[in-house]
Amino acid sequence: MKITGEMLIGASAVRGTDATLRAFDPARNADLEPAFGGGGAAEVARACELADAAFDDYRHAPLETRAQFLEAIADNIIALGDTLIERAMAESALPKARLEGERARTVGQLRLFASLVREGRWLCATLDSAQPDRKPLPRADLRLQKIPLGPVVVFGASNFPLAFSVAGGDTASAFAAGCPVIVKSHPAHLGTSELVGRAVQKAVADSGLPEGVFSLIVGAGNAIGEALVAHPAVQAIGFTGSRRGGLALVDIAAKRPVPIPVYAEMSSINPVFVLPGALAARGDTLAAGYIDSVTLGVGQFCTNPGLVIGLEDSDLDDFIDNAAAALEKKGVQTMLTAGIASAYADGIKQRDGAAKRIATGAKGETASGARPALYRVSAEEFLARPQLAEEIFGPTSVIVVCRDEDEMIAVARSLEGQLTATLLMEQDDVELARRLLPVLERKVGRILANGFPTGVEVSYAMVHGGPYPATSDSRSTSVGAMAIERFLRPVCYQDLPAALLPEALADDNPLLLWRLRDGQLGPN
Repeated sequence: MKITGEMLIGASAVRGTDATLRAFDPARNADLEPAFGGGGAAEVARACELADAAFDDYRHAPLETRAQFLEAIADNIIALGDTLIERAMAESALPKARLEGERARTVGQLRLFASLVREGRWLCATLDSAQPDRKPLPRADLRLQKIPLGPVVVFGASNFPLAFSVAGGDTASAFAAGCPVIVKSHPAHLGTSELVGRAVQKAVADSGLPEGVFSLIVGAGNAIGEALVAHPAVQAIGFTGSRRGGLALVDIAAKRPVPIPVYAEMSSINPVFVLPGALAARGDTLAAGYIDSVTLGVGQFCTNPGLVIGLEDSDLDDFIDNAAAALEKKGVQTMLTAGIASAYADGIKQRDGAAKRIATGAKGETASGARPALYRVSAEEFLARPQLAEEIFGPTSVIVVCRDEDEMIAVARSLEGQLTATLLMEQDDVELARRLLPVLERKVGRILANGFPTGVEVSYAMVHGGPYPATSDSRSTSVGAMAIERFLRPVCYQDLPAALLPEALADDNPLLLWRLRDGQLGPN
């Protein structure tokens, strides 16, 4: 499939005239062909109008049609073959194996949501039978189901050109809910986005769905994204990126005449608590695993372990020495973009003024490169310098040394909201872990034991979210089956005639759903 540099507005391919953009190869420090035409107000309006016009037809399409549509997107992405992987490699400097794994994850989550759509539990079909003889007042016939919010805008992420982009988790879950989607292409992945966008566009057409179910917008600067969030047809936003970017969208959405939800994943340092029993039993192994996790993907994961907290003793000293030695063997690697590399360098300069650097990665020369760095501070210093708890997007981490358990608890309580927290522990550490657990439950969306947080499974139980500033809404997740909940709302139907009831709430249960009828859950 040839990349043309066009936007996809419904069924049309459109060359924008408001700006000219080029994707960039960070490894070769060179622009990539072709040039892309950036859109403006006219393209935003057209995409939003098409999405609004498509909404009712799409949400009322049979669940099987919606499920097959998601599967068709997955099949079309696979059919792109090496063309997709090679373009993504050029635009991100990510290795082939990593991108092939990410493609598999992208396809897997589309198929997960297809299965979820067929299952129908997300409709939350609930029936409370009328009680005309109830005293002192009768009860009406009440029935509830969840319906989609409306058109959703998704912003592609810099660090996952496939899994958090055009057909990524936000898009898949919004489609599953019954929402048309408008994607704002990430400027670093213009070609990758067009290829995947055409795969989605083809699936829309082949499934017989209204063209407005999907559009892909390209634009320079912030104005086009702001215009999408402000458009009255748009009913929700999915975003993965910086805290500044996410909060800007939250602010725009809140100031609309009719405010809308923004589900923004923004900032996390993912604390790792390395407890005494674990240090004594396998401190050297843990140190190696920790540094591997810190430097994985040049540290460009939202779940990168940017903070380790331990109790002062000789075992922790050995762990720190081993971690420093391991990090010094890690070399410079190319980051996703020159801008991300520059921000990383600025963050390291600021951290050097606030903490003691104890190790630096091996020297090397590469375009848009990042050199790993490791820091050590006392808990007292950490608590006195809030900037040490701020995320630096890249291969760096801070080790906090606590005098006792109370100080460790104080450090945990001081943290902002996070995506994850990890307990590295043995049986001897259970009581300390028990003290930490209530604090961590209030701070994070996922608590791990004896692992590192840089892997996020796409499953029914996964939570990839957390209290602010990890996300703008701690009640949701952007990964896993529960992500569909972000784009749904409940509607109650009181005393509606049978002819007007949605299929999910009909007495004969034609969709064969498990429903809650008069408090009893079953296929009733």
